[in-house]
Amino acid sequence: MIKILFVCHGNICRSPMSQFVMQDLVNKKGLSHLFHIDSAATSTEEIGSGVHRGTRSVLKREGIPLGDHRAVQMQRRDYGAYDYLIGMDQWNIRNIQRIAGGDPEGKVFRLLDFTDHPRDIADPWYTGDFDETYEDVRTGCEALLSYLYRNLPPVK
Repeated sequence: MIKILFVCHGNICRSPMSQFVMQDLVNKKGLSHLFHIDSAATSTEEIGSGVHRGTRSVLKREGIPLGDHRAVQMQRRDYGAYDYLIGMDQWNIRNIQRIAGGDPEGKVFRLLDFTDHPRDIADPWYTGDFDETYEDVRTGCEALLSYLYRNLPPVK
């Protein structure tokens, strides 16, 4: 089973959007039994809060189901529990590594690092542009799934 933790600052916009987009992609490909997908925050600001209404609105419009997600903070133990810790921007990456105590196993990436145009995903909390964030998240999740599919060991 491949375990992925998507991480952003507050765990109410980008990381849950990524979690639900990725889950939808693997479900539609019949691969859900191969994945455990979750999300977390680097900060404590939104702990216990639900998914931001902008994220909920975009996912609903796109027909992507979202569960009853509540923001949680990433813990040091998550580094050992997940195969991939995927941040949305360089600031997230620094904070993931701070929480994890480094990245000795090379598990930490930005989501768009898996695309042909690696870059940060803008935080819609500040930009207000949830559609642009969705496009970046979808592109990143599709590229991540393609990367994982190419690198999966053969199923016996």
